[in-house]
Amino acid sequence: MNQQLKTILVVGASGATGRLLVRQLLDKGYIVTAVIRPQNTLFDDWGPNENLNLVRATVIDLKDSQLDELVGECIAIVSCLGHHLSFKGIFGPPRRLVTESMKRLCDAVKRTSSGTMTKVVLMNTTGNSNRDIPEKVSFAQSCVIGLLRLLLPPHLDNEQAADFLRLKLGQDDPEIKWVVVRPDALTNDEIVSEYDVYPSPIRSAIFDSGDTSRINVANFMARLIDEEKLWETWQGKMPVVYNRAENEDHE
Repeated sequence: MNQQLKTILVVGASGATGRLLVRQLLDKGYIVTAVIRPQNTLFDDWGPNENLNLVRATVIDLKDSQLDELVGECIAIVSCLGHHLSFKGIFGPPRRLVTESMKRLCDAVKRTSSGTMTKVVLMNTTGNSNRDIPEKVSFAQSCVIGLLRLLLPPHLDNEQAADFLRLKLGQDDPEIKWVVVRPDALTNDEIVSEYDVYPSPIRSAIFDSGDTSRINVANFMARLIDEEKLWETWQGKMPVVYNRAENEDHE
C-alpha cells in the first residue's frame, strides 16, 4: 500500500492516551504523524522509527498552509486533545482548544480533499450527552452538568467540539465521517483488557462512574481506523467505552 494512503494524523499525541494510540497504530503498520507539545520529550526514548513523524506544534497556532500539508497526507485524524489539569490549563487560554482545533482540522480536510473520505475520531467524555438520541440523564446530573458548563471551560469545550461534528458536519458530509468516543473515568493500565462499547452510558457519569483504561480507549480508536466493519457500526455516533469488569453489574 502507498505510504500516503496509510498515514494517520494524531493530535494531542503527547497526552496519556494519545501516546498509547500512537504506539498501537504503529504496531498495526500505519504511518503516524503525531502533533506534540513543542517542549515535549516523551518520544525521545522511543528511538528512530521511519513510520513516526513528530510535529512539535499546537494545532491552533499552525498556519492554514501547514495544516493543509499535514492533513492532505492522511486517511484519518484522531484528536486526543485535552486541557492540562492545572489552574492555568483549566481556566487559562485557549479555552476552546479542542473545538477550534477540530474546526481547523476539518477545514483543512475540505481544502485538500480530492474526493476521498477522511475518518475523524474525537476523544470526548461520558459527561457529554449525545443529543442526537434520547439518553436518560437524571435531574441531579443535569444540574451538575449545567454547573460544569458555567464553571469549568474544558467541559463546555468538549461539548462544543462534539456539537461541531454532530451539527455542522452531520451524517451526510461527503468528505468527512466521524466518531466521538466517550470513555468514563480514565485509569492507567499497562495492557489491553476486555472492554465493552455501548451507544449510550449505562451508568451515571457523575454519581456512578465506571473505569475505562486509557489503553483500552486507544485500542478502540485504533480499531476504528483499522477495521471497516467496526467503523461502519459506529460512524456518526458517540460510543461509550467501559472496562468489562466495571459494567457487568449494570447490564
